[in-house]
Amino acid sequence: MKKMKVALFASGTGSNAVKLIEYFKGHDRIEVALVLSNNLNAKVLTSSDALGVRNMYRDNSFVADGNALTSLMEENEIDWIVLAGYLRLIPETLIEAYPGRIINLHPALLPKYGGKGMYGHHVHEAVIANKEKESGITIHMVNARFDEGMILAQFHCPVEAGDTPESLYSEKIQYLEHNFFPVVVEKTILNPLYA
Repeated sequence: MKKMKVALFASGTGSNAVKLIEYFKGHDRIEVALVLSNNLNAKVLTSSDALGVRNMYRDNSFVADGNALTSLMEENEIDWIVLAGYLRLIPETLIEAYPGRIINLHPALLPKYGGKGMYGHHVHEAVIANKEKESGITIHMVNARFDEGMILAQFHCPVEAGDTPESLYSEKIQYLEHNFFPVVVEKTILNPLYA
């Protein structure tokens, strides 16, 4: 049986990309075939290289070109795209070419704390500033607007007195990401919504 080929898009450190690569290593149905970053200095490029996964850098003008990006994915026979800390809006052309096959991870409980500018530490600062009692992660399908695609799963954690944006992320959010994101990605690929 042919394996489903996944491309991971990441803009920074790529800890979730690394977890996905490790999770799918040796999987009988799914393989991470490519890591794409729009940041030449992204740590994810060296991390994926060390794990034996092909990677490439493409600048922001390239990744904003939906036709170029779609062609690149098709040339690499990519079946699914997973955004793991990718900070660019996905062009509509690519979304149309991969209907129901682009998954994103967001470090908050959507619809709160989503949209343009709501990424990384900005999210956790807003959660703490607004004295939320809980936070978490949302795994969702990608559509043409930031963080508005259909929600696949959410996982919650408490926000307690003394939590800082840094501790909330490093002690709670990252735990949820690393433990649940690969599992939800696997379930979604093996049981697609638009089969």
